[in-house]
Amino acid sequence: MNKLFIFLFCSAFTFAQKDLSSAEKFQSELNQSYADSLKSPLMKEDFKSFKGLDFFPLNEKFIVQATFIRTKKEKAFGMKTTTSRTPLYVKYGELYFSIDGKDLKLNVYKNIDLSKKAGYEDYLFLPFSDLTCGKQSYIGGRYVDMRMQKGKTWTIDFNKAYNPYCAYNYEYSCPIVPLENDLDIEINAGVKKFHD
Repeated sequence: MNKLFIFLFCSAFTFAQKDLSSAEKFQSELNQSYADSLKSPLMKEDFKSFKGLDFFPLNEKFIVQATFIRTKKEKAFGMKTTTSRTPLYVKYGELYFSIDGKDLKLNVYKNIDLSKKAGYEDYLFLPFSDLTCGKQSYIGGRYVDMRMQKGKTWTIDFNKAYNPYCAYNYEYSCPIVPLENDLDIEINAGVKKFHD
């Protein structure tokens, strides 16, 4: 019995470690991308002193298992952005999960045009805002990129939350987080705000 418990504990620990290492890799690659002048959204004056993005500490609490419910007969809509651009999205489904005993829900969306491109057929967009916005994190909310997952239990890793390009450069056009994706909790994970 003890051996079984130790095995299960170690398996759970290894699983968490794998997830955190995935987020660590994501954050490292994001920093590399932003340090590359050909890929970076940073403005010239910020780019000169850029040493890396500021992240919340990696935290397995913010790797959550969510119940996915596929919503049907959703109509495509023009998602509001920081400019007059309104890219077409469709609500793909709803994700129900809990953090610290609080029940939460986020809608996940599919970008119509992007889903037509090779390699992005299963790409989903998860924008959210939370109680850290305007304090520790960007006031306009953050994004998590997702892929469609099998079954009804989906993983959301908020350690991979990143800022829209607008957080770094006003010249970009960024989707505005829908009001229904505002979480009444602090998500102390992912990228922090860039400018104080």
